[in-house]
Amino acid sequence: MMELIINIFSLVGSLALFLFGMKTMSEGLEKFAGDRLRSILAAMTKNRVMGVLTGVLITALIQSSSATTVMVVSFVNAGLMTLGQSIGVIMGANIGTTVTAWIISAVGFKVNIAAFAIPLLAIGMPLIFSGKGNRKSIGEFIFGFSFLFMGLSFLQEAATAMNIGDMVAGMLAHVPQDSFLTILLFVIVGALVTMVVQASAATMAITLMLFGMHIPGFGFEQAAALAMGQNIGTTITAFMASLTANTQARRAALAHMFFNVFGVVAFLIVFYPACHAVSWFVDSVMGGGNDLFKLSAFHTAFNIINTLLLIGFVHQIELLVCRVLPMKEQDEDYRLKFISGGLLSTAELSIMEAQKEIQNFAERCHRMFGFVTDLMQTEDEVVFNKTFSRIEKYENITDSMEMEIAAYLNKVSEGRLSDASKTQIQKMLRQISELESIGDSVYNLGRTLNRHRQNCHDDFTDTQLQHMHTMLGLVDGALVEMQKRIAAPVSRPTTSYNIENEINNYRTQLKNQNLHDVNSGLYGYQLGVFYVDFISECEKLGDYVINVVQAGKSFNTDSLQSATR
Repeated sequence: MMELIINIFSLVGSLALFLFGMKTMSEGLEKFAGDRLRSILAAMTKNRVMGVLTGVLITALIQSSSATTVMVVSFVNAGLMTLGQSIGVIMGANIGTTVTAWIISAVGFKVNIAAFAIPLLAIGMPLIFSGKGNRKSIGEFIFGFSFLFMGLSFLQEAATAMNIGDMVAGMLAHVPQDSFLTILLFVIVGALVTMVVQASAATMAITLMLFGMHIPGFGFEQAAALAMGQNIGTTITAFMASLTANTQARRAALAHMFFNVFGVVAFLIVFYPACHAVSWFVDSVMGGGNDLFKLSAFHTAFNIINTLLLIGFVHQIELLVCRVLPMKEQDEDYRLKFISGGLLSTAELSIMEAQKEIQNFAERCHRMFGFVTDLMQTEDEVVFNKTFSRIEKYENITDSMEMEIAAYLNKVSEGRLSDASKTQIQKMLRQISELESIGDSVYNLGRTLNRHRQNCHDDFTDTQLQHMHTMLGLVDGALVEMQKRIAAPVSRPTTSYNIENEINNYRTQLKNQNLHDVNSGLYGYQLGVFYVDFISECEKLGDYVINVVQAGKSFNTDSLQSATR
């Protein structure tokens, strides 16, 4: 009994090592070439065929269709990729993930790759402790590669120790061998297991291992049915990642699910002829000799043919998912447009999403500032109160946005990040703090106008109003320039500094003029207080604006800029 328990834990532990190796390898490569991968994704998806090839390339590199799909869903959520572009990349990701099966078929069970994995760890160790980010990422990739094949080797040993072949044969003894219902059962089992494991590559490795054992009742057709089920199960990862995202991201995940389910249904119609065709191709064209190649070839053929069938109907798929998931009105007024708690699978990508959200934050602050001008231009009491209420509402929203973006960035910082990304997060936290202060300052401007309206019987003079509008124009220009600098930081934002100097000088000039005008009796002291409070608050708002610009001026955002161009 104790031996059985140890064997079960050994089996689960081997699978865990395999999954950890795949995750580490994927993350290491993505950190090393992450900016390039994201640039490729952004630049090569304008054409649907190029989108498919891009999906194949990136998934073959990072060895995880789930990682590629979640990345694509994140791009759609962040507004960096359209739904139509994402569908092509997802199609390619399904083809790219078959590379793993070919590697395992070729070397996984024929060569003791674990014997080579240990020396590889010796190579990766100094790289892991290197001070340079790129070397550290390469070290992580080597470690992940070693762990993946060590896990695969241990998995086979644990399965042999447990006599998995006999156990599976015993279970299959009661299942009709030639029944089509049996094929459907294996499709369902493959989908369920992949949903639980959250990695189709791991399920495929298990399937290849079982197929290689030549278990009675588990032949090529049953293994092929399991492989098809895995294509359905793998869609759950992107679907779960999209649950808390916006409607467009959920549509991308739904398109992924529709694409794979359609392929399974289409292949089930011609299942037996397809199996015979693949067997003939491997035996006659490839020369046979390795039965595992049949399963890998079937897996590849399934995804390639499915892509060829549907690549011409990307627009129709887009219309279908848009009809199934119509755009909700609240999406347009949702507090956070681009980030959500569920999209933290790729820490480096999450930083870019947060950057897009900060741009949205800045746009909201600018929109809120426009209400101040509306307050100054209205004489109607009802309209004034309604506009001031909108400023109060926006002030609450800016408070909430700061807290939610900060919480998101803190979660991201718990992931495995490069030193540059950690520094960037600190600067982004400073930016959102200053943006929230801009919201407070705009609210103070509105409150100053409201207190003047309630407590002062004298209206602002025409000269005062002219000066106030001029100051508002300078601040508005600073806000516009701030939004540009958030989107594209520069080392020295000269225009922002020039506007800040103009605001400071104009504030000083108006305060001195106000003292002279009050002493000359042009208007009362109380009116002068409200006037100077307004002017001073505008200058303070300008300080917050330049703080935002300074916080972001040295961001390492080359990849973001290339992705958003």
